[in-house]
Amino acid sequence: MECWILNESLSIILVLSWLGVNLYLFIDTFCWYEEEESFLYTRVILGSTLAWARASAVCLNFNCMLILLPISRNLISFMRGTSTCCRGPWRRQLDKNLKFHKLVAYGIAVNATIHIVAHLCNLQRYHWSQSAHAEGLLAVLSKLGNAPNESYLNPIRTFHTNTITELLTTIAGVTGLIISLALILIMTSSTEFIRQVSYELFWYTHHVFIIFFISLAIHGAGRIVRGQTPESQLQHNVTFCRDHYAQWQKAAPCPMPQFSGKEPSAWKWVLGPVVLYACERIIRFWRFQQDVVITKVVSHPSGVLELHMKKRNFKMDPGQYILIQCPSVSWLEWHPFTLTSAPQENFFSVHIRASGDWTEALCKAFRAEGPAPQELWSLPRLAVDGPFGTALTDVFHYPVSVCIAAGIGVTPFASLLKSIWYKSESQIQLKLSKVYFYWICRDPKAFEWFADLLLSLETLMSERGKAHFLSYHIFLTGWDENQAVHIALHWDESTDVITGLKQKTFYGRPNWSNEFRQMAYAHPSSSIGVFFCGPKALSKTLQRMCRLYSSADPRGVHFYYNKESF
Repeated sequence: MECWILNESLSIILVLSWLGVNLYLFIDTFCWYEEEESFLYTRVILGSTLAWARASAVCLNFNCMLILLPISRNLISFMRGTSTCCRGPWRRQLDKNLKFHKLVAYGIAVNATIHIVAHLCNLQRYHWSQSAHAEGLLAVLSKLGNAPNESYLNPIRTFHTNTITELLTTIAGVTGLIISLALILIMTSSTEFIRQVSYELFWYTHHVFIIFFISLAIHGAGRIVRGQTPESQLQHNVTFCRDHYAQWQKAAPCPMPQFSGKEPSAWKWVLGPVVLYACERIIRFWRFQQDVVITKVVSHPSGVLELHMKKRNFKMDPGQYILIQCPSVSWLEWHPFTLTSAPQENFFSVHIRASGDWTEALCKAFRAEGPAPQELWSLPRLAVDGPFGTALTDVFHYPVSVCIAAGIGVTPFASLLKSIWYKSESQIQLKLSKVYFYWICRDPKAFEWFADLLLSLETLMSERGKAHFLSYHIFLTGWDENQAVHIALHWDESTDVITGLKQKTFYGRPNWSNEFRQMAYAHPSSSIGVFFCGPKALSKTLQRMCRLYSSADPRGVHFYYNKESF
């Protein structure tokens, strides 16, 4: 527990700060509406549900202001590149942008639920106050607005009014319904199950947020919840007149109170982030117009397509990713792919596995499973946005780094290992002194394209006298009987039968407890960065290992977990 608090202390502080601001806004607004004299007569009709509705509305506006910031990729990349404000732990917080985005989304859902329930209660209270059972001040307030020169307080004008019909004929009612439906659609389609089954469904429904924000901005324009005007307060002493409602208009101190709706404020909260996000889309559109030249297409086993591309003024760092759009497949969809090339190469590349409708259509368009096209100019056009930074760009910032990949999750590490190769060849001094590389894969054919890179790196490090610099461990988790026989027959050879490397392939899954224990023993007082790209279940295991084997002593070994997420 102590190790977890030590590693996640900044994250805990930021989450508690977010919760604290939400709590402060809620309590402060709640108390204001419970005590403010201009809403005293409104409280006579609505009771405390007025404060519940308004307090949750302020928190809803606050979270809607934050929700777009974590997905502003260019902003986050800019902040990552600003070393003066984003070092060490702060950079790791930027890598948790999607987690914060989800956290804020939960905050929106909770406050929206409170807001909806409170206003449904308000609607019923408005309706009941027009009934024959209402009496006293409540009845007088509800009847205001029937005579000339009076302003109404109760938007439900008669008891026979259908509240549902009334709700759907107001700006607040219609926009509230649209906001609720949009939020339900966005939240339900964002579940992990939906994203795995149909990423396209998640992508399209998520863009309902445009309708959500437009409706939110005009939601308060109807001004249904009304309070006493400042001018009326000066003439109408609420404290005295509330007990003398029978004498209103008759007694000089108690002229008829006048009411008006509160000005809408949601647009003020969200205007800045919406403008910022609009700039993000303008940048994407500008990059969409830039030409991308495809220089090479390679079809690998296991349904993996390799694309080499060139683009004017394209600069990258190891571990970054890009967004790709193929207009011939879809005019709207952009999908993220990690770069597998190194900055020192005169092209940039991605490896794409066919694992969904869009990727399968893309591989088919590039004839990944058939004969290669004779002319590159005949290939479909691609648009590229980025590159954008991720946690993996911090590999070189640790003295010891552990890179763990599962399946196609090896792609970001291709760029990192290539960059290490080029820097070692140029004899550039690195802060990084040791790299542990683990790759867990179920298909032996998937090793083919990556084994060449490991072989060249293995050879170079041996020639430089740095054979200890890279320790790699490849684990095969799936094989058939024929493969097992072939492996057994060639087990005594100097090179591995599957990869051709000196390091033999392991069969089965790693014992992570033993692996982390050995690394902790080998580097007793080091900061070790653990970088992972792969499935969620393994991510949880590795995160637990980092907490378990980090020392509570600040001078001891510490594992810092970083997961690839885009």
